[in-house]
Amino acid sequence: MKTPIYLDYNATTPIDKRVADAMLPYLYDVFGNPSSSHPYGVQAKLVLETARRRLASMLRALPDEIIFTGGGTESNNLAIRGYCLKNRLKGNHIIASAIEHPAVLDVCSSLVEVGFELTILPVDQYGMVNPQDLHSALRSDTILVSIMHANNEVGTIQPIQELTRITHQAGAAFHCDAAQSVGKIAVDVDEMGVDLLSVAGHKLYAPKGVGALYIRTGIQIEKITQGAGHERNLRPGTENVLEIAGLGKAAEIVMQDLDINNHHFREMRDRLQLGIITNVGGDTSRVNGHPSLRLPNTLSISFFNQQANVLLSRISAQVAASAGAACHADQINISNVLAAMNVPVEWAMGTLRFSVGRETTMEEIDFAIQIISQIVKKIY
Repeated sequence: MKTPIYLDYNATTPIDKRVADAMLPYLYDVFGNPSSSHPYGVQAKLVLETARRRLASMLRALPDEIIFTGGGTESNNLAIRGYCLKNRLKGNHIIASAIEHPAVLDVCSSLVEVGFELTILPVDQYGMVNPQDLHSALRSDTILVSIMHANNEVGTIQPIQELTRITHQAGAAFHCDAAQSVGKIAVDVDEMGVDLLSVAGHKLYAPKGVGALYIRTGIQIEKITQGAGHERNLRPGTENVLEIAGLGKAAEIVMQDLDINNHHFREMRDRLQLGIITNVGGDTSRVNGHPSLRLPNTLSISFFNQQANVLLSRISAQVAASAGAACHADQINISNVLAAMNVPVEWAMGTLRFSVGRETTMEEIDFAIQIISQIVKKIY
């Protein structure tokens, strides 16, 4: 069976061969505990600090502002729960947007159960937060605002710099889930003005199960798991040296190749978008997300009066993608992102997400256009 063309890079990326090669010494030879004082431990500690410097350089941060975690979800939990619990005496109000990943929204909801209050900001038809809505939602007891950098489904990039400015004027801190943006567009924590920022390794060609949290100097958070004093006493547990080495190498590659990859992503995404719309027709297809302020690799496209799970099942043997909705019997489950954007149900239920990557070729895109267009037109 021929392997389907992979167009689901927002779900996960393969490990870059350069990353895998960089990890090999730490799979076999460098096995010491970084907390040990003997040469084996010192050698492992040097690996951590090299990776930390690389992450910091990629984010334009200081090395001691980087904490290694088990992935983006843990980073979000540590940032949101850790900050709110540490700073509860300052207030108990949290703000998040309606299109956040469950790794953010579920954490915020869990804090509501222990006495915090949560305000969910709406988005416009493009999935963009209006800075004025944030300004209006801020209160004297607001302690944290959490808004993602770029959306995982439709790719819309938020005006983070303006949102952080408004947040800081109100005396609150700002957390940003940057799992989808790191590696695709520039992420500069100082330029953005964020206080906390989450990174997921498997979104930037590093292994699954490793991530990082940026914590601006002066920001205080509470550790949410108990144990020894690893990672500035914020993330107990012996560090995963093997995968952290991989994450560090992935960060180095991002810095080297960002402009080249950004151009490639955009070229492949735009070719796919134009090809599908041209073949299927503009009357029966529409693109979701901001027309220009969008991740260069991401295409969310809806087909009128279609069912995404049916479309996906018919193309999955040849093209791997994701659905924005699922239809079962008389029930239609539309993603919280499309619902927040008020995408009409007759469009939302037929939404597919395609995301290209570094390895995506023009030939693959052209074949995908052919398969997708044939399936959609056959159903019509």
